Amino acid sequence: MPDQTEVLVAGAGPVGLTAALELTRRGVRARIVDAASGPATTSRAIATHPRTLETYDQMGIADEMIARGLIVRAFTMYSNGSRLIRLDADYTASPTQFPFTVAIDQVRTEEVLREALARHGVEVEWDTALTGFDETPDGVLSHTASGASIPSAWLIGCDGGHSTVRKQLGLPLTGEVNETWLIADALVDTDLPRNSIYWIHTSGGTLMMAPLPGARRWRMLDTVDVDYDGDAGAIAARFTGKLSVGTGVPVVVEAPAWVSVFTAQQRMVPAMQSGRVFVAGDAAHVHSPASGQGMNTGIQEAYNLAWKLAMVIRGWAGADLLDTYSQERVPVGAGLLESTRTASALVALKNRLAGVALPVVFAIMRRVPPMRVRAQRTALGRVSGLDIGYPRGPLTTTTTGGRRPAPGDRVRRITVAADNPGWQALRAELRDVRWTLLAFGAEAAALAGPWGPALSVRTVAEDAADVEGALIDPGGVLTEALGAAAGGWILIRPDGYVAARGDTPDPAAVRAALAPAHLLSGGPVAAPV
Repeated sequence: MPDQTEVLVAGAGPVGLTAALELTRRGVRARIVDAASGPATTSRAIATHPRTLETYDQMGIADEMIARGLIVRAFTMYSNGSRLIRLDADYTASPTQFPFTVAIDQVRTEEVLREALARHGVEVEWDTALTGFDETPDGVLSHTASGASIPSAWLIGCDGGHSTVRKQLGLPLTGEVNETWLIADALVDTDLPRNSIYWIHTSGGTLMMAPLPGARRWRMLDTVDVDYDGDAGAIAARFTGKLSVGTGVPVVVEAPAWVSVFTAQQRMVPAMQSGRVFVAGDAAHVHSPASGQGMNTGIQEAYNLAWKLAMVIRGWAGADLLDTYSQERVPVGAGLLESTRTASALVALKNRLAGVALPVVFAIMRRVPPMRVRAQRTALGRVSGLDIGYPRGPLTTTTTGGRRPAPGDRVRRITVAADNPGWQALRAELRDVRWTLLAFGAEAAALAGPWGPALSVRTVAEDAADVEGALIDPGGVLTEALGAAAGGWILIRPDGYVAARGDTPDPAAVRAALAPAHLLSGGPVAAPV
């Protein structure tokens, strides 16, 4: 049937909404269902990091996310009433057009995604809980709690840490259980600047504090003696005392608007696909909230899967392309668990020795600029997601000359003015749903070959008169930033990573670079939906 659902997405959190939006934007008939009766009303995940903002920009919604959130540019550490260090954002080693984190409630994140999805004619189907599914050779039949069945060609489980989809696939969540966290959102009176996230060590344990959009709104976390009994006044007093002592700055916390007790786990699945069924987000990995990575990682997974699945469904690529989803994202998930273990250990510091050692360590760091810079860049690179790439991934080939962005890097890893016309043209090109081949020079335009439906070929030229339909780069600023030369080319994946690059217009090299993508020729050329 022409109107049959091609992809069913289970779960309408940020990960499921991203998957549904990207599939729909790429011309795929998708439905999204959720067991809840309606949108959630609590804040939950609050940190949107630079790489996720880059992805949102490709989706056309970054500006909306930033407008509804609060920009955070620093990470400040205190110990027993003294400030140890303030690490301001330094993305020199990993350039980005979004050099900050946006604090935004998950409620607002989901609003933006739902609104964008609705503009494409798709609404979340609430009160629709998946209870199981049957996989057939040519599709999946999903069953709901109401007794209805939903046929689709593919199923994506974004249904959280207790995922029905994951459980039926028999994918084990392996790992360990860590500490229990007390999380609260409240109005707070304090002079602490609201452009920073705070890590606060005290003799009674370690806390974290982060600003939220809206006057006086803050998120607070504590890991010591979590015995939440529903007494909002006691929780407010607890945080008021600990934060004031830990920072040496008066902090007055009102009764919290939201409180949650969270048992941190570090677990993930060994694979993210089985046949026609996939898992993403918390359905694939659960971990500590210490570094704010869960939602961001899940969104990257959803985007990675959506462009590949759309390529296959539209007949632009062979089904073998889907194998690269697990091949690329399982190692990223493993790295995420390792980094969150480190972050959790930092947050959970309790012993007295730490209270003595920390001021000494950070005093040295303040006095040794190279050490401070290294700490800033290492921490930011991991948390921001900007250092995650696929240099040895299954879709990466043709390493040339050590220039950046190198194969496996983000193509956005360049330093160029935000209002530069060449950059703005590339930014628009990255919103295309296809692969992009940037050809530097008229002779390189012949590299298009037979890949028309799946590949957008853009000749980069300084003047519109040079080449019809060119990507205009006045003064060659973008070309220089990309480290390209006349006759060279850069092949960019639909998710904005460089797959390959070359110095000469060699059709054989381009064919070799495209081979791992399993592209199929034929069919009409399609623009972004």
